[in-house]
Amino acid sequence: MSGTGTGEELGAQAARARALVLLRIRSRATAVALLPAASAVVLFAAEAQGFAEGSGWDAVRWAMTACAVVVLLIAAAVAIAVVRAKPAVSPTVPLSEEAAPDLYRLVRDLAERLGVPAPSAIALTPDCDSWLEDRTHPAADRAAKEAARRDPTGPADGPGRRPGRRRRVQAAPVLVIGSPFLWWMRVAELRAVLAPVVAGTGPSAQPDIAAARRFVRGLDGVVADAAAPVHGTLRRVLRLPGRFVGRIARLLLRSCRGHAAEMERGVAAAASTRAQAVDYGLRVVAQEQVGLAYAGWDRLLTRVALPAWRMGRWPSRLNAGVVSALTELSRRDRLAEGFTTRLGERPACDLLEAPGAADEAASLLAARLFHGGPAETGPDWAPVDWQQYPEEVVDRKWRTEAARLHRVLDSMGVPPAVGAAGESACAGVPTLARVVEHLAAGRDGGEELAAGISAAVAREEAQAPQPGTGGAGDVGGDVLDLWGPDPLPLFPLQPPRTGSELLADHVAAMVCCAAVDTAGAAPGLDWLDGPALLVDGERRADLGTAVLSLVEDGDAEPLRSWLVSVGVRTDKPVRLV
Repeated sequence: MSGTGTGEELGAQAARARALVLLRIRSRATAVALLPAASAVVLFAAEAQGFAEGSGWDAVRWAMTACAVVVLLIAAAVAIAVVRAKPAVSPTVPLSEEAAPDLYRLVRDLAERLGVPAPSAIALTPDCDSWLEDRTHPAADRAAKEAARRDPTGPADGPGRRPGRRRRVQAAPVLVIGSPFLWWMRVAELRAVLAPVVAGTGPSAQPDIAAARRFVRGLDGVVADAAAPVHGTLRRVLRLPGRFVGRIARLLLRSCRGHAAEMERGVAAAASTRAQAVDYGLRVVAQEQVGLAYAGWDRLLTRVALPAWRMGRWPSRLNAGVVSALTELSRRDRLAEGFTTRLGERPACDLLEAPGAADEAASLLAARLFHGGPAETGPDWAPVDWQQYPEEVVDRKWRTEAARLHRVLDSMGVPPAVGAAGESACAGVPTLARVVEHLAAGRDGGEELAAGISAAVAREEAQAPQPGTGGAGDVGGDVLDLWGPDPLPLFPLQPPRTGSELLADHVAAMVCCAAVDTAGAAPGLDWLDGPALLVDGERRADLGTAVLSLVEDGDAEPLRSWLVSVGVRTDKPVRLV
């Protein structure tokens, strides 16, 4: 235990030493700003004593006075900007104590065991990570007071509060928990994973560290505000003073960056050492579940959620879906021993009063962060349940892409396919044979078709409505307001697709439509791979190779063999959207 205490003390001392360096940088900047004023005072005092008389000294005094006024004005502008700047606050879903009393109780008990202050609030993030976030900057404090004024009926009294006073909406530090952890982890595993995070409230309460963090976050907010794009000549001119202040803040931030990083490393080391006394053995096992959750969450977002988002639908139970995805991943790869026994234990989402509502809010936030969807539902942005996913997302996706494919073929003047008896099908009738014959005819016609599809997709994306702002449940406003003018999505999942990739997706979609319409196949959902084609109730995962042979090499034989094995009629019309 002495070794643990020594390690914690060393980390805390290192963090406080770096915090003092940051505060000294702030003090030196203040001293530099006051230096011309002090010099002017000395010169005037010398004149009063009769030591500096004459026209030359008068010019020096007034020049120094003018310099002091200018420097003090600039320093005041920087100080006001730091105080009023809005540092970036992570977009989260706030979780009130009424919505999760058991979770708050678990965190408070954990903080008591660690001997540290309990976090003042809990929030959820649609990511596989957890952290403490300081929201005590004056700008955030003003926002909290304004929100409290807008909600005068909110709860006022509670433990540790004076009767009759309104409760602050946000205080520091806030414990941000990755929402996938709540649904995938068991209660004991979640407590073990949160132990080193909650332990960080101890160093956060140290006055020097807290002051240094506020200083750095204020500078970061000023730099972000100055770098925000503006439109219009007049606005650019009016922003010149702000940009000048931003340059000064950027200079100060550059001198602070290394010390701030070392301070945070010291805080993390002290918190990790303190947490070793709590559930250490279980935390080793829980960390394995963290890696598993990250793998399943990434597959669920990129393979399952992204196709739905692109179709104007957002899955409303992403966190419940991650359990199914990880169950399938464990079954396929045998990543978790004793998996069935583990699932019999109490899941951490049972600590929430309404897990479905929390899942829906986190799912909508995930769609905004990773895809840039609107803040509210609408005709073109509606939630979808997992039971409706195959019909409303998969089938619609296939038919939309098939329709786009044939529109491009029409614009290229590609003729209808030739039937078995040598006759051409009716013009305008969408058949799979038309696509296969065109791609098998030559390499150049594949390239032209890919370019046409890429252009069509780009036009449709450009014409799509931009994400708007609006309420977000009990957040009291848009959860991304504090991120300022940053474009959405903030964290895109995938880079833009190439023309060849788009063409392969569209051809595969046309094949799936033909299989559904002529061979009795059905759209389905694979928890790890997303949209799937079901033939006789079984997933056919071998379509991609045959499609690539046609698209990349112009070889239609593998695809024709696949179509024969499934019983697909290429000459039959396909229903499009």
